[in-house]
Amino acid sequence: MHRRSLLAAPALLAALPARAQASIRMTIATGVDPSFAPFYVGREGGFFARNGLDVTVNTGPSGSAMVAFLIGDQVNAAFGAEQAGVSAHLRDPNVVVVAEGTALLRWISVIGRNVESMAALKGKKVGVARGTGSETFWLSVIAKQGLDPADYTIVNVEAPEMVAALERGNIDAFAVWEPWPTRALRAIPGTKILLNNENIQIVRNFIYMNKAWAEANREATTRFLRALVQATEFIDGNKVEASQQVARFLRQDRGLMTELMTKVRYPLDLTADSVANVQLAIDQLRGMGRLAKEVTPAQVIWADPLRAAAPDRVRI
Repeated sequence: MHRRSLLAAPALLAALPARAQASIRMTIATGVDPSFAPFYVGREGGFFARNGLDVTVNTGPSGSAMVAFLIGDQVNAAFGAEQAGVSAHLRDPNVVVVAEGTALLRWISVIGRNVESMAALKGKKVGVARGTGSETFWLSVIAKQGLDPADYTIVNVEAPEMVAALERGNIDAFAVWEPWPTRALRAIPGTKILLNNENIQIVRNFIYMNKAWAEANREATTRFLRALVQATEFIDGNKVEASQQVARFLRQDRGLMTELMTKVRYPLDLTADSVANVQLAIDQLRGMGRLAKEVTPAQVIWADPLRAAAPDRVRI
């Protein structure tokens, strides 16, 4: 994990309403890719600071891996996929969705090496990061394409290790989010996209909070979500500057970040689609025998904080 210091743009800060308020410390966590841009832009663009928050952004191998740190209030907020949030909620009901952060439009792919089609992938090894959007997507591919899961050997691989595993021959294909598909296509001869998520499932990343902490710190929670709304509006209206901030935070190539951010949408809301994706994650976990107890989207999703910060963005 790493932590980044604030690099606030003076002109940007001047454009936001001034607030004379005590700074509240928060620790938030997510993965390392531009689908989590609102967290990075919130920090780099000064939106958290302008809303009276001193926010530390911790990063790990995936957003989903970091959601588990909400259990026991090790972090105050996290940004990750559906299955991770439902799984964490089953272990600690204080882990709840407070907003949909990203709709991944053309973001997750099945990448094969020396494999020409999904049909040719039968009998081969597929890398999947279990408990993340990678697994959610792979299960959706199986369901939508009418495939037999027994035809594939699933190898549990963390997202950052997938390109190396494919190059070594440990796996024949993988299903995961950007930037790993693009990195594989650029680095490994014989690789190609077999399928992407556009016609399979719009995977969604959610913003989660520890409910006990949020209820005890209502003002901080409102400020936090208000800052994310502002960061999202900035991303939508200032794509070049936003991608520069993301590239700076992640220490990644600016051109690549700009390209990848065209493949996602940052809604920062709660809608019927949000509810449907949480339900899908519940159904998938049940199908895999990993639903320890029955739960509903209404239990996993807590709309009150977003309703307090931006009521027009709650449409459920």
